[in-house]
Amino acid sequence: MHQNRRTMTGAGLFIAMLFAVSASAGDWPQWCGSDGKNMASSERGLPGSFTPGEKRTDGTIDPATAKNVKWGVRVCTALYSTPSVVGGKVFIGGKESDNGVFACLDAATGKLLWKWKAPPKRFPNLIDGFHIGIHEIPAQMGVCSSAAVDGDRVYFVTNRFEVVCLDANPPPAATQPADARVIWSLDMVDQLGVFPCDAANGSPVIDGDLLYVQTSNGIDRNTFQDASKEKNRKFPAPAAPNLIVLDKRTGRLVATDDLHIAKDILHGQWSSPAMGKIADRKLVFFGAGDGRCYAFEALSAVPDKPVRLKTVWSYDCIPQEYKPAAGTDWITPYCLGDKRVRGTPNNHDGAFVGMSEIIGTPVFLNNRIYLAIGRDPEHGRGRGAMHCIDATGTGDITRSGKVWTNQDLDRTLSTASIANGLVYISDVAGRLHCLDADTGKSYWVHDTRCEIWGSTLVADGKVYMPTSRGLWVLAAGKELKELSRINLGAKLFASPVVANGTMYIASTAGWLWAIEQK
Repeated sequence: MHQNRRTMTGAGLFIAMLFAVSASAGDWPQWCGSDGKNMASSERGLPGSFTPGEKRTDGTIDPATAKNVKWGVRVCTALYSTPSVVGGKVFIGGKESDNGVFACLDAATGKLLWKWKAPPKRFPNLIDGFHIGIHEIPAQMGVCSSAAVDGDRVYFVTNRFEVVCLDANPPPAATQPADARVIWSLDMVDQLGVFPCDAANGSPVIDGDLLYVQTSNGIDRNTFQDASKEKNRKFPAPAAPNLIVLDKRTGRLVATDDLHIAKDILHGQWSSPAMGKIADRKLVFFGAGDGRCYAFEALSAVPDKPVRLKTVWSYDCIPQEYKPAAGTDWITPYCLGDKRVRGTPNNHDGAFVGMSEIIGTPVFLNNRIYLAIGRDPEHGRGRGAMHCIDATGTGDITRSGKVWTNQDLDRTLSTASIANGLVYISDVAGRLHCLDADTGKSYWVHDTRCEIWGSTLVADGKVYMPTSRGLWVLAAGKELKELSRINLGAKLFASPVVANGTMYIASTAGWLWAIEQK
């Protein structure tokens, strides 16, 4: 582990960090529950274990075989998105056959209230002789975006790379599950010239009448094919925006980012934006595909004409020793970091050192950003880096804003959970790391020996950890203690959330459970 000794001091900060969590008891209206994107909640009375129950042919569970389960239902054929819970309703995206679906369920019973469904957008299989992953991946994953819910409006990114606003309520006269009512939609490909990479994972952030969304603009590097050819690939949409702002009432584009990073984007862009306030200044934080975290000045009102967001600072999350020599080809080494490439030096043992993008969401807490770099488990293991950044600076703060960096973890897709002065972050190798939020010091590492695609949730003194082999439950704190393991019959790619005393967990087999202490 490498650290910068700069730390923030003062009794006030210590007390704030000791007791701070992001999502208070109540609804869970967006990805990570709050604008700061901390996967932690102040909810209490949650079970340390549960039995999911036997599945019945009607798409429900047998309650007599379950323990600490309110209900369990099969929503669709696969679920990869994390649910949002507001006003007695659960909102979640998934897939049905090749179609993307987005469903609204009754939080009390699991009954389906309405559903949105659409086929994937058609993209070519090859461009300039290079394979294009979005030709088939959206059909395999469906809707991956978690919804932002505001009043009776629901906002998310579809499997068609559209930003959609739906009516949260079913039609008044509906007695059976109805089709969702679309209020507006914006096609980021057709209307903004975006060329996405793989799945559209970006989840929106709402600020007043403004909706912030990342576009998934990227370049679909065939890391698993001939790495040496990738440096000749053209970037498909170099002028397309990376982060956009819409009028949430109409879907009108009102702002785009001021970045020019196309030549530096490693692969895709999947990190969702976060938001926080420093003194009297509201900032939007974005983990971009070039491996840098950016802070933009948030808009104070809805502009009449589209404007450019102002970049306040940037921080390079890729350690210098992970990069090739300046001025040399970096694309080929990046592709060779994929364990699937013939002749790769990556032995899938975690020792490989190379560049990774940002996939997890920046977490803003107490004027700091907590963020890690990584690649998905299909690319294999490799050295990662977890950063704590002082978010109060301006300009390039790669050196001046560094509070600490921990390089003792693998690559990760996960968003951090921070509670009681501790940071919990899982990596693709299946290990959960517990770090000191002030120094980056490691207290313990728990190895599940299985892939991790989701993020941890910390609540009620417990750490809930989704994996490809089920849910691990550990005690939160400086001492490692495993409480239970729950097999849900399929991989868990989505993250658990908690709202109003109930925890919700989705599996890749399309099942959603509501868990509560009995």
